[in-house]
Amino acid sequence: RKQKFVEAVLSSLLLHFAVIGGTRSVDSSLSQCVKLGGYERPALQYDGDVVIGGFFPLHYVVTEPQYKVFLIYSFYQRAFRWMMTMVFAVEEINRNSSLLPGVKLGYHIMDCCDHIPTGLQALFSLLSHSKTVDKSSTCLYYSPVSYFATCTCLTDKHLYPSFLRTVPSDLFQVRGLVKLVTFLGWFWVGTLGTKDDYSLYGIQAFSNQFGRQGGCVAFHLSIPASPTMAEIQEMADKLESSTARVVVVFATEGQLLNLFLELAQRNVTGIQWIASEAWVTSSRLASPQLLHLLQGTLGFTFPGVNIPGLKEFLLNVRPSPKPGMEFFNMFWEEHFGCNFRYNPGSEDLRNTDSSYSDVSQVRISYNVYKAVYAIAHALHNFLNCDSAGPSGGLCEKHSSFSNGQLLNVYTHISMFCVTKGSTECTKCPEYFWSDKDKVKCVAGEEEFLSFYDTMGIVLVALTLLGFILTSIITIIFHSFRYTPIVKANNSEISFLLLLSLKLCFLCSLVFIGQPSWWTCRLRQAAFGISFVLCLSCLLVKTIVVLLAFRTGVSGSRGWKLFGTSQQRILIICTTAPQICLCSGWVLGAPPFPFRNPNYQIVVECKEPWPPGFYLLLGYIGLLAFVCLLLAFFGRKLPDTFNEAKFITFSMLIFWAVWISFIPAYVSSPGKFSVAVEIFAILASSFGLLLCIFIPKCYIILLHPERNIKKGMTGKYQR
Repeated sequence: RKQKFVEAVLSSLLLHFAVIGGTRSVDSSLSQCVKLGGYERPALQYDGDVVIGGFFPLHYVVTEPQYKVFLIYSFYQRAFRWMMTMVFAVEEINRNSSLLPGVKLGYHIMDCCDHIPTGLQALFSLLSHSKTVDKSSTCLYYSPVSYFATCTCLTDKHLYPSFLRTVPSDLFQVRGLVKLVTFLGWFWVGTLGTKDDYSLYGIQAFSNQFGRQGGCVAFHLSIPASPTMAEIQEMADKLESSTARVVVVFATEGQLLNLFLELAQRNVTGIQWIASEAWVTSSRLASPQLLHLLQGTLGFTFPGVNIPGLKEFLLNVRPSPKPGMEFFNMFWEEHFGCNFRYNPGSEDLRNTDSSYSDVSQVRISYNVYKAVYAIAHALHNFLNCDSAGPSGGLCEKHSSFSNGQLLNVYTHISMFCVTKGSTECTKCPEYFWSDKDKVKCVAGEEEFLSFYDTMGIVLVALTLLGFILTSIITIIFHSFRYTPIVKANNSEISFLLLLSLKLCFLCSLVFIGQPSWWTCRLRQAAFGISFVLCLSCLLVKTIVVLLAFRTGVSGSRGWKLFGTSQQRILIICTTAPQICLCSGWVLGAPPFPFRNPNYQIVVECKEPWPPGFYLLLGYIGLLAFVCLLLAFFGRKLPDTFNEAKFITFSMLIFWAVWISFIPAYVSSPGKFSVAVEIFAILASSFGLLLCIFIPKCYIILLHPERNIKKGMTGKYQR
């Protein structure tokens, strides 16, 4: 129990104070820890008002398997680039007059050697250093952001409430690896890992998801923290003899090196390695010595980006004998294979080509860059650095502030992704949106089809035009109601049709403006009933035309069977179902105003019962089809003025509009779907108005000589 308590305390310290990363995992084998010495550890330092601590694996601590002795492995140039990216980001922020005006960032960077005991020693050295800093200065060591720790265990906010990261958790990587192996048909695989949480959680998640996809894990090998030669040879024997030739590996390159060297020495081939992101891009493992073993390795890595100005900054690095430049000198000796005792360090990095200077598509460096900026933006908010602040555009320097205060600011920073490519963003509260810099949450602006939008103004103008035009035609028909052309086209139904068209035009206005309780209920009901009334009138007019011309004379038996009373009854009977449907829909499952955050904050009418809208459209379509069918049958009746032809044209326009409406309506986002529906209403209404009534007005106003009984029966000759 005591050992478990120590593990928990040390793990908590490691996570809470490793400002820009720390180690990749929490080692569960802390009983293996040994003291590495009490000397002052080298560090790269730069004083500032706020000092950020950072840990980078500049060296690898490995063991000599045969003797179980700790060795410091050679200098890791990629990690040095990560460290220099942190320096670059701090200097870039200090030059930015708008981010932290009046506040200078500093850094205190140490080598964790990718080794838990060494990392803890560096951590305690960092903490003891912070206690000796001048109390009059504002100095902060805090640990909310990691650039490389992907373990799913760290997602638990109850255990690690202050841990944040700019790298995706292994949950996403595992999903990808399972899809990769199953897609390629590999359902019999082995797994290889270590005894730390990164490996244990990753392989456990992979095994569970792989099993659900029908896969089987043939074996699992775990590399000890300090493996002996016998243990390495035993693992190599199992890998060599297993029938599973696909191996999924969750580990770091330093942990794998000895095993891979053993396999390479045995000339083992034919194993398909599936790599975790910790070693898939390792240049050290891509050496010629291991090429025949690891060629063809598959895995996922982080997206690469280009950071402007970083390459030039990296190429300007120079060694120096001054104190505090130890990391630079170590890098120089490793990079050029020289020794400062015999070489002054006059080489030029521009004449070399290595992983250090290749920054065309940086990955981990970009996570470091984002982490530093995340801290800077949190400080910007916490210190009230906005130009409108009481300090006149400068940050308010506090004498001190706690970890919890700054963490509280972090939790309110939304989607700082430069915190693209990041999947660990903090989501804004509902109906809030990130600002243009992706730094903080601001209240989302409500968006809807307004009367003041350009699109809204155009639609209102078209609506009013249609209503006015319909009113003018109504006046014309009323003024000439006793003339043959109006009487022959059933004046009562014509006036009812004109009224329904006015309603069709006016119902468009209900769709414009901010949705409210009553407009949401009125919208579709007004639209559905208006159009059904309109189509019912057209249906009656079509039947009247067919009966009149098929039977020959208006006083025939067929005309008497479908007189004024029958026409009214048919209109009522065809309109009643739509009224019942709309009433039931509005009463049973009424649409209501809804703030949809998918496309900014779109205020729209939410339909809890979508079939209601499609039933409404379906019934309109049924009446339109019947009208089109009957009008089509009467299109060739022998008459100079045949209304059936114009009804046919109007129904063709109607169908063309509404058939194209449905896919456009479904695919249009936000307020544009409302605009599409209004356009369909207006287009079909104009089509009916122009096809049915404009030809009659043309004769009434411009050719009154044809507005006689003979003209209606085809006997008029010019």
